[in-house]
Parts: sequence; structure tokens; C-alpha cells
Amino acid sequence: MEQCDLSRLLIEAQHGDKQSLDSLVAAVYKELRRIAASLMRGQAHGRTLQPTALVNEAWLRLAGGKWENKAHFFGAAARAMRQVLAEDARRKASLKRAGDARRVTFNELNIEVEEPTIDLLALDEGLSALAGVDERLARIIDLRYFAGCSLEEIAELTGRSLATVKRDWTYARAWLFDRMTGSAQAPQ
Repeated sequence: MEQCDLSRLLIEAQHGDKQSLDSLVAAVYKELRRIAASLMRGQAHGRTLQPTALVNEAWLRLAGGKWENKAHFFGAAARAMRQVLAEDARRKASLKRAGDARRVTFNELNIEVEEPTIDLLALDEGLSALAGVDERLARIIDLRYFAGCSLEEIAELTGRSLATVKRDWTYARAWLFDRMTGSAQAPQ
């Protein structure tokens, strides 16, 4: 679906147009389900949260939201999925106090490190800290990792050049990695 069509559906659905809401759900649900499945593929076996449940929970959090366009919507969806996953990890940790239940893969970020998995709670805390330093960089991580957007799609969605998005992506990954491994300096 074209970005302008999705943006139009978002606006019309927000104004109560049921047909637009139905079309919006049909247009984005499959993509959100694909993103959720990708995010959850790296989680430890024995998880109780399934991709469909993740999408449904994220969708409930998005209900009643006001979105300006496709980028704004998918950014909000990415944050909602991240919050659901972090809350699920916190719940499991409080029940079990086991590290494996809180692990997800970091492979989708294409960071070349020895560590193949990462603590979801640490990722959430790192992204929150990054947002405090530079919201734009945190949004790029959200769109790339949690919404599954390519760098080209992020450039289109944010209205920035591909070169700028690549540079920001590289910096944001490095900053986040430093933060999560404890080698980061205080934010500047």
C-alpha cells in the first residue's frame, strides 16, 4: 500500500470512518504480524507470548491514537511492541528470576559482536536513555529493529536522505551497544 493511501486511511479512521478503519486494519495487520514474528523468533523457547498476541496487545495500545502518517503509525507500533515485550520480560523475571526467559537475539541489528543475544530489558532501558539524548536516533532503532523497516524505508518515512539514515543508524547502534555493554560514557 502506498504511503499516501495509508496516511489517508489513518486520518479517516481517526475521524470515525469505519470503512477506513477496516481497510487500515487489513492493510497493516499482516505487516505487524510479520514484524512480531521476526522479533519473537530470537526469543528463548518456552515463551508464552505469541506473535499474534503481541500484535493484538500492541494494537490495543494504539487504539485511539492520533497518527500523522505511516511513519508516525509504525513508529508508535514499534514502541508499543517494544513495551509489550519489555513488560512480558519483566513479568517473567519477577516470576522466575531466570536470565534465559528474558533474552532475545540482537542479530537483526547486524552488529558484529561475539554476543549473539541481548537482554530485552537492557535494550529497552538503553533505547529509553538514547531517546533522552536524541529522540531521532531512538526512533531509527525502533523503526529498524521493532518495525522491521529497511534503511531505505526509514529514509522515506522520515523524509531524510539515505546517507543520513545510514550514518544515524551506525551511530545509534554503536551508542546503544556501548550503553548496553557498560562501556558508554555519560550522554553528551
